[in-house]
Amino acid sequence: MRISRKMEHVHHALQLGHSDEHGFRDIKLIHNCLPGISSDQISLQTSIGELNLSSPIVINAMTGGAHETEEINRELAAAARETGLAMAVGSQMSAIKNPEVESSYRVVRKVNPGGIVFGNLGSEATLEQALRAVDMLRADALQIHLNVMQELIMPEGDREFCGVLERIRTIVDQVGVPVMVKEVGFGMVKESAEALFQCGVRIIDVGGAGGTNFAAIENARRRVPMDWLNDWGCKTTIALLEVLEAKHRNQIDASIIAAGGISRTLEVCKALTLGASAVGMAGSLLKVLREQGTEALVTQIVTLHEELRLLMTAMGANSIERLHEMPVVITGETAEWCAARGVDISSYALRTGYRKV
Repeated sequence: MRISRKMEHVHHALQLGHSDEHGFRDIKLIHNCLPGISSDQISLQTSIGELNLSSPIVINAMTGGAHETEEINRELAAAARETGLAMAVGSQMSAIKNPEVESSYRVVRKVNPGGIVFGNLGSEATLEQALRAVDMLRADALQIHLNVMQELIMPEGDREFCGVLERIRTIVDQVGVPVMVKEVGFGMVKESAEALFQCGVRIIDVGGAGGTNFAAIENARRRVPMDWLNDWGCKTTIALLEVLEAKHRNQIDASIIAAGGISRTLEVCKALTLGASAVGMAGSLLKVLREQGTEALVTQIVTLHEELRLLMTAMGANSIERLHEMPVVITGETAEWCAARGVDISSYALRTGYRKV
């Protein structure tokens, strides 16, 4: 049943953890020995679409839809409230089909009435369901998640994916809040991003491989696993650069969210420097919450902010926008993939941000 599956996913996500094969070792930040700024000048404010955020870190979609998950969403919402982070809930389809579990989602707005909250549905959602999801949370935005391979491996998963772009276009046009489309750990490439841009989507979460592995999670639930699919998809750095290439090539005013195994401040800074407007974190935050509690999670987020300010000072970037102008070198498998796919990475190394100090 769908409800019991929610806690299975949480259990397996914590048990399997992250592979850390997200590609960020291939990204080399360049030290600036003349930064020309002080730490008290650093601003962490950013924007994604029409939304202004006080932090580039987003608590990304995790769970909901079962009475057992209500506590998790309650404590994540409390941490978001205390640290000023935006927060997404897990797929609300279970509550739309089974209203008795709505409280596992509504608790987020109840605990954090003034915060930025994202609703969440799969790509099978209709406009009516999207409107119900937004209303359920008084959501500031709606995530539409793409999880084709997870569904295909899932024993009870979907096998039909027709009409996705048409449904997304309708939701973007009529739901009344910003719509972001996100992958769930298999990454996105430039062709998919371009198709979404054509549908009016202006916020994309690249959801690359390297974090919570939903192929492995579903294989852990199968009687006969298909383990040969556990490394399906592209790494987070590759997905981010692919989507950024689509944005730049098509001259689209879009916000890109980096997500997929990001757990450390250096990875956050690298993603932002490449060009992400925000960074989604999920599994690493859930691990802290479940093992150490809400207070420890708040402390962890505060530490991430302090360390990010330190790194931005060292680079001479007093804002997220300035980070986007700083040179960065791309190496290894990420560079090899980009070369094969026609993604220009030389321009990243030749940025002139340091010269503007």
